[in-house]
Amino acid sequence: MRILLADDHAVVRQGYASLLAAMLEECEIIEASCGWESLSLWQQHQPDALVLDINLPDISGIETAKRILQRDSGARILFFSMYDELPMVQQALDVGALGYITKCSSPEVLLEAVRKVLAGQPYVEHDLATRLAMQRNSGMDPRLEGMTQREFEIFVMLARGLTPKLIAEQLCISVKTVSNHSTLLKNKLQVSSTAELVHLAIQCGLLKLGNTLTG
Repeated sequence: MRILLADDHAVVRQGYASLLAAMLEECEIIEASCGWESLSLWQQHQPDALVLDINLPDISGIETAKRILQRDSGARILFFSMYDELPMVQQALDVGALGYITKCSSPEVLLEAVRKVLAGQPYVEHDLATRLAMQRNSGMDPRLEGMTQREFEIFVMLARGLTPKLIAEQLCISVKTVSNHSTLLKNKLQVSSTAELVHLAIQCGLLKLGNTLTG
């Protein structure tokens, strides 16, 4: 059995790799430090599952998952990130990932999630699953309705403080395209500045005060 583990923090990645190797019998852990490396190693090794961080230094984990699933619709992907904002969780699941847990999870939760995903079964951390269910019952914030997946990605990245150049690099699009999306987003969301966009993201639960770019 092979598991590909993608995280840009070497110490964190190696720690989780050792943990999984110790907890799972006859399991080879393959490590990737970025999105492009994850794509290459997935093609090279065809692992049984991918444990994937969202915030990677080149292309995002969301974009990485999307590209892998385009090539292999049966890919079993578990997102493992510090982000617990519901729109981010929902986006990760909408891409086609089987599971999502946060890095605050216990080793037992990580192990259970990996086992479920390896078996082709969905797994979302209990607290997140409960909050998602409550959100569905209460309805989505109307300001986010009608937004395309690409618009949502750029909205989140802008709100987190990424520059258009960095967004373009992570999404593999041009800076001009990012700028065009940014202008359209501000019109659609009825905000006139990046500061207002950040405030809206906080109101919609996409960001928390003091939120950083680590994931």
